[in-house]
This record gives sequence, structure tokens and C-alpha cells, in this order.
Amino acid sequence: MRRLSRCSLSRHFISSLTYRQFVTRSKSTLVEVDSVGIPLKPIWSVNELLSSYPRPAVSPSELKRLHELSALIPPADGTPEHAKLAQEMEELVKLVEAVKLVDVGEVVEEGAVPDGRIWASGEGVSLDAEAFAASEDADAVSGRALLAHASRTMEGLYVVETDKPRG
Repeated sequence: MRRLSRCSLSRHFISSLTYRQFVTRSKSTLVEVDSVGIPLKPIWSVNELLSSYPRPAVSPSELKRLHELSALIPPADGTPEHAKLAQEMEELVKLVEAVKLVDVGEVVEEGAVPDGRIWASGEGVSLDAEAFAASEDADAVSGRALLAHASRTMEGLYVVETDKPRG
């Protein structure tokens, strides 16, 4: 399997046209960098990348359907709000389509994504109360005894103050 350098890896995430523009631009103009070689200004942008892709069209019926699916009321057809929303949705669709075009087939995985679970693989939370009680500290406070530590309680329940007036 071939390992990809950082430069060739980034080439997979930037379209070939944009990459050629980047390489040409970076060879023809010097980029100002700090003491460790990090550019002081961005050398490319998502907007610049997306400008090379065709703009998809979101029809009024599609926009209306999206609003129905999300239980929202769509702006009236022909209003500035409708036009602005349609334009924003087209930009989002363009971004999603650009991400779908990324070829990650040649990327070599150096290691699996670390398991972020707090329990070992194949184990879950034990819901057995007796097993839980047996594993607890003898000094640990649990259940209703925790109410003694609350600043306000009423009829065996915690009281939480809110800013919302009662109606």
C-alpha cells in the first residue's frame, strides 16, 4: 500500500483544477510566512474552491418540501426571503456535492479511530441494582439520601429556581 504525503493527501481534498491553480500560484508568488513557516494569510478558501463547481438549482417545490419535512413554514414564493433561502440552500447543496466528489480510496489509514467509549468493547452499563449496590463505596451517598445535600427541596424533590414566571 502506498502512503500519501501531507501534500498528496491535501491534493485529494482539493479538486485537481484548484490544486493546479494553487501550485502555479504558490510557485509564481511568494507567500509571507511566520517564523515556523505558517502562512500569515490564507492561501486558499472554501469559497474559492466552491466557485469552480457549477451551482445547483433548488426548485421552489423542493424548498417547500424541505420545509414540510422539517415542520417549518416556507417563505412566500417570490419574496426576498424566499430568494435568499433558495440561494443559501443552493450553496449548501454545492458544498455537499463537492464533499461527495472527494476520492479517499487511496488514503492509507495509519490506525483505527480510537474507541471513545468509557467501557471496554463488548461491555455495557450494568442495570442490575444489586450488582450496583455491591460495587458502591460503603461511604457513598445515593438515592434519596442525596436530598440532604440540596439547598432547596420540597416534599422529597429537588427545587430548581427558574427565571420564568409561573402562569
